Amino acid sequence: MLAAHALVDGHDSPALRELAGLPRRSDATEIRELYVQALHELGVPLPDEETAGRRLLVGLAVGLVHAELSPKGVVDRLSSALAARTPEETRFLSVAAQYSGWMGADELPGWENDLRAAAHSLTASTDFGSEAVG
Repeated sequence: MLAAHALVDGHDSPALRELAGLPRRSDATEIRELYVQALHELGVPLPDEETAGRRLLVGLAVGLVHAELSPKGVVDRLSSALAARTPEETRFLSVAAQYSGWMGADELPGWENDLRAAAHSLTASTDFGSEAVG
């Protein structure tokens, strides 16, 4: 979805077009290879691991804020290797980590609201990654 948004924003390359057309459940290795290729074709340097992780956090928060991702979808895409550097990033990760498949129907709405609030706070606090493509 992010590749499609990049195309709409005027970024274009053969690999980015291919990436935008992949099904949601595509092979992770194929996605990564196309992502790296698209960045190269667009002249965007590949970020270091920490920067990439922080951009992922912001991207997940943006996806949640814009209802492109569900709260559970955010949790499913998080990696334990992600590190937070700001209070807003820390809060977003902390709230996301509180998710449990054992949450009762009475607990889930509160957690979802907390995660959305943390996502809004994160997206409002930074433009980190706003230049990112992909």
